[in-house]
Amino acid sequence: MTPQSAFMIVAPVREGALDELRQLLSDMNQAPAFANPDNPLIPFGQLDRLHTARLVIIESHTLEEIRAFGISPRPWRPALAFIGDIDGDIDSFFTELVERADSGLIQIFSHCDGFSGANHNIIGWMKAHNIKPAVNYVNYVGRTVNQIKEEAALHESLSDYLQNHSDGIGNMDTWQLRQQLLTHVEWEQHHGRLQLTPDAPTPMGWRVRNLAHKFGVPLALLALSPLFLVLAPLFFLRLRQLEKSDPELFIRPNREYVMALAAQEDYDITNQYNVFGDIKPGLFRLWTFKFTLVLIEYFARHIYNRGFLSRIRSIHFARWVFMDDQHRVFFASTYDGSHESYMDDFINKVGWGLNLSFSNGVGYPTTSWLIKQGANRELQFKYTQRRHQLPSEVWYKAYPGLTAVDLHRNSRIREGVETRPSSLEAMREWLSLI
Repeated sequence: MTPQSAFMIVAPVREGALDELRQLLSDMNQAPAFANPDNPLIPFGQLDRLHTARLVIIESHTLEEIRAFGISPRPWRPALAFIGDIDGDIDSFFTELVERADSGLIQIFSHCDGFSGANHNIIGWMKAHNIKPAVNYVNYVGRTVNQIKEEAALHESLSDYLQNHSDGIGNMDTWQLRQQLLTHVEWEQHHGRLQLTPDAPTPMGWRVRNLAHKFGVPLALLALSPLFLVLAPLFFLRLRQLEKSDPELFIRPNREYVMALAAQEDYDITNQYNVFGDIKPGLFRLWTFKFTLVLIEYFARHIYNRGFLSRIRSIHFARWVFMDDQHRVFFASTYDGSHESYMDDFINKVGWGLNLSFSNGVGYPTTSWLIKQGANRELQFKYTQRRHQLPSEVWYKAYPGLTAVDLHRNSRIREGVETRPSSLEAMREWLSLI
């Protein structure tokens, strides 16, 4: 198995270079924010380990909201973020990236502070500006770009075969039909039109770190449980005090801004999403936020790593990233369907999870006991997330037209090719997937 990694290279944009950078990035697109995979700056389509990528100019449109807490806003300069989700390790990917896009990266990063141009060590600069996420969610750990494309081709080939031979297979029973399809797959593989590459060995270092995290976090929480038990009454008392005193910010987002965000959406079945904002003031809020993200990271890494995030199946990748000396947080996701359905899915199915994840952010609707109310105040929540949402200047996905559900179905089809179904009912279920 090849595990996935995430990178996020962030650097402030040079004074006076913002408009020029936006124009340069727009030239990479074939539709608003929708990347041309063969663009000359970063030819994403040549990077066969890259699932998704985006370039975002992180601006703080909502920094004045923290004044409601009696605090002056921290200054924030627009920053360029180059974000990606890849197969394998980051170091080797950066090497491949520079081999294919060194001149384009130089043109882009030259608009940032601290980048000196062609003589700069690009790889070293990217590593120095790479921010590790507090939480990184992967829909299905170990499912590579190559696997996704091979399994999509398998599904398409089997589907076409059934349509083109409907007369000849009409009288076959279930076992004969499966054998006919397997013969077709073997024939296509023999002629090089289909490939089903076996999984690569799981890197030992990743396996050790993953096991250490899987058992280390529960053991640490168990060891600290007596302290948690003692502090719990004080924690919940202070939490309710803050929840009752938090200012309400029922602010309608600017209509033109919302229309500009919507103009980037729905060019594919999958969309991108970015939000950025301040964390509510005080160490209590910061440490509560950090602790909840430790729990979310654990469940995303070890429990919800096979196609589901709780009851949600539409998310390919997501990350939470602390920024600005942990005074601000950035969230990015790649999801299937429309923006409205994405929000409704979370509100209706896991509103408590939204409250855990975001209630410590400035502007979030008031919660009760951390998990109640909040996102269930639908209009206020939707206003808040739109106000804090940022557009992507460039966005790329390696397998357009395929949803997370499609990927899961295609993997099940492949399993049915490589492993004999256990019963007639299981075989019929497998055939129904094609």
